[in-house]
Amino acid sequence: MRMTPVSRSSHRRAGFDTVFHGLLWICALLVLALLGGLILLMATGGWQAFTTFGLAFFTSASWNPVKDVYGILAPLLGTAVSTAIAMLIAVPMAFGTAFWLVYIASARFASIVGTTIQLLAAVPSIIFGMWGFQTIVPFIARYIQPFLNHHLRHVPMVGPLFTGPPVGTGLVTSGIVLAVMIAPFITAVMVDVFGAVPPMLRESAFGLGATRWEMMHKIVVPWSRNGMIGAIVLGMGRALGETMAVTFIIGNVTTVGWSLFAPRSTVASLIALQFPESPAGSLRLSSLMALGFILMLLSCVSLVLARCLRGKRQ
Repeated sequence: MRMTPVSRSSHRRAGFDTVFHGLLWICALLVLALLGGLILLMATGGWQAFTTFGLAFFTSASWNPVKDVYGILAPLLGTAVSTAIAMLIAVPMAFGTAFWLVYIASARFASIVGTTIQLLAAVPSIIFGMWGFQTIVPFIARYIQPFLNHHLRHVPMVGPLFTGPPVGTGLVTSGIVLAVMIAPFITAVMVDVFGAVPPMLRESAFGLGATRWEMMHKIVVPWSRNGMIGAIVLGMGRALGETMAVTFIIGNVTTVGWSLFAPRSTVASLIALQFPESPAGSLRLSSLMALGFILMLLSCVSLVLARCLRGKRQ
């Protein structure tokens, strides 16, 4: 039976739709295959370390390449504490900046500041590391740590956090630089999220006599909560995996202690420093691969927690 022009066009569109559907499936499966390949590579590469040290691999703070003894407690704690400090600084700063850009600043001035924030997000991480080493490290060593140690060293449970020689490198310095790095990312996402709040809701709140604080607290935040959680998780993922900037300013010492101003290490900085010096097939290389596997697990856990929070809020 001879096909009419209409049926021929419909058949062609159906063929295009089938090809497009297949390409989308290939892209989705390719992403899953890449992620699974990365996890499998890290897990198999670190299997030697897991089987050799067992539970002590997670509970020991001894990282001694000379004796071939490795424990990851110190870099894990360094990663967790530096990321927590960065988030405590960056999230309020990003929220305030985004709210000011969307609801307070004039359109022209907000455009200038918004462009500047986007430029900050594009700065390479090694530049932030150099800036932190040249600016933040001397400032911390000369002013911040001596002041806190002098006035708070006798306070129970607080004084040990500021002890140690004032060298400037440490978890606080790393957290400050990480906060400056991730704040532009969080701010940019929050600006888009706040801008998507329906104007009718804000105008209705003002019409009922609400203040700007009440409008933000009762309208903007509930409406934008899911997007804000996504922005925070994006920034936290960047902080967890940051390498070069942290390597410049954290001191790279695999020890555990109370002081936030003493040199420490993170998972990413330790891998970056020692991976080139690790022979193939060595226990040291396997320990570094295990660290990479654990870092991926931390990122996955943070994403799962964000999903759970979004579900509860909804």
